[in-house]
Amino acid sequence: MIVTTVNVNGLRAAAKKGFVEWLAQTSAEVVCLQETRAEAEQLPGAVIEPQGWHVVLAPAAAKGRAGVALYSRVRPDAVRVGFGAEEFEDSGRYVEADFGAVSVASLYLPSGEVGTERQEEKERFMAVFIEYLAKRRAEVEAAGRELVVCGDWNIAHREADLKNWRANRKNAGFLPEEREWLSRVLSEVGYVDVMRSLLPDQEGPYSWWSYRGKAFDNDAGWRIDYQIATPGLAGRAREAKVERAASHEQRWSDHAPVTAVYAG
Repeated sequence: MIVTTVNVNGLRAAAKKGFVEWLAQTSAEVVCLQETRAEAEQLPGAVIEPQGWHVVLAPAAAKGRAGVALYSRVRPDAVRVGFGAEEFEDSGRYVEADFGAVSVASLYLPSGEVGTERQEEKERFMAVFIEYLAKRRAEVEAAGRELVVCGDWNIAHREADLKNWRANRKNAGFLPEEREWLSRVLSEVGYVDVMRSLLPDQEGPYSWWSYRGKAFDNDAGWRIDYQIATPGLAGRAREAKVERAASHEQRWSDHAPVTAVYAG
């Protein structure tokens, strides 16, 4: 099973820059998208009804914000939008689908901004989402199943996960309390960071680079796009990679796709 996750930074814009062509050539069987920022009726047929794909779109109630989606080669057995938290039910930040014995979710965790309501929203989201992750792991494992939560988690977990970590210690995405929360997801709740499990000592590989300056050219990025899986599924991961564009001009998002290959 090959799973890819990517923040498209606006699906309509990405479609004009190369997303459609990328989708046509990918070997992924499930593709998780974040920050789609579009309703179904706003998308061209090549995006909302691409040949060979089933599409689940979960837009935010607030138009032009957030939004997640799942593209899959086979029709999902079941789909769930949201994770039971009333505040975030229509926020376009979580969709989960079942494919046989594996559930795949697309997550867009709030980015936050220190000293603003956006950071308070992020903290509220994290507080309820970690409870869901614990409950959901228990449910899927009790049923003999697995779960992978793919997406833009908007937190660089370790110093190895962003180039300029010293300058970002007081910024959203690398705050001590955010990093500690992600540590709890991995230690207390018991999920596994698939990329890091396969590449424990590597700097990065980064998956997001600012459009400003020469961040991409200098590989001054952040690793904030993860596949976080239950231990059984993570143990079946054989490969994980960032599909970094060959040049700045060939990018169709400020994020790059993150792909993992799981043994059957």
